[in-house]
Amino acid sequence: MILLIDAGNSRLKLGLLPAGAAHREADTHAFDHANLQALADWLRALPAKPTRAVGVNVAGAERGDAIARVVEQAGGGGTAWLRAEKQTLILRNGYAHPEQLGADRWAAMLGVLARQPARHPPLMIASFGTATTLDTVSSENVFLGGLILPGPAMMRAALAHGTANLPLAQGLATAYPTDTDQAISSGVAAAQAGALVRQWLAARTRFGATPDIYVTGGGWSEVRAEVETLLAQAGAARSVPTGLIYVESPVLDGLAAWVLQTEQRPE
Repeated sequence: MILLIDAGNSRLKLGLLPAGAAHREADTHAFDHANLQALADWLRALPAKPTRAVGVNVAGAERGDAIARVVEQAGGGGTAWLRAEKQTLILRNGYAHPEQLGADRWAAMLGVLARQPARHPPLMIASFGTATTLDTVSSENVFLGGLILPGPAMMRAALAHGTANLPLAQGLATAYPTDTDQAISSGVAAAQAGALVRQWLAARTRFGATPDIYVTGGGWSEVRAEVETLLAQAGAARSVPTGLIYVESPVLDGLAAWVLQTEQRPE
């Protein structure tokens, strides 16, 4: 059993890859980063202890070391952290300095590619978490680049904390807001959806084909309606969007794919 770890900015997500399995277990377990005791309790309660752990960490070296200690103390073996590089499996990195790319984004792309046939359309991976990331992968499995912007919750919090009179809004997005909560929520949804559609249009222009869009993250439900509306409007002139494909944990899927295709490969 191998423990899969996605140490994000605010949450710790875990999955399990049973020995000899072709896929990771479907269940995903999540904990607040501050509650490492919950992680330790969960590990000790497992019927079979992981022999080791593989993960990605964007929460800083100190937090990564703390997680690794908890895993080892609970009998989960040592932890290896995947990092972005020039090429991993079939995925090639278009960053000028490949190591600067967030390991979570890299693993998520691997996870989405693991779902694809040998020939596939261009792909976008849109993750709406603490930060929103919008990454594009070509049909030839080249990561071309992507955007980073504050996630929906961070945008709302910035307005509440950075101004004297604006609330932490919880209103519904609408075309013509008539109160402050609606105005903030609508602005946040418009910014998130606008960034996604910008990248979707750029990919469609570059490839001459409509890219598939894979979405994930806790902020997706907040912006989904706005994204669907803008995509339909943007696609009406040339092609109707093929749809949005929700993926619960592409980072864990990518870690599983990496293990299965490298570390468990027969000699």
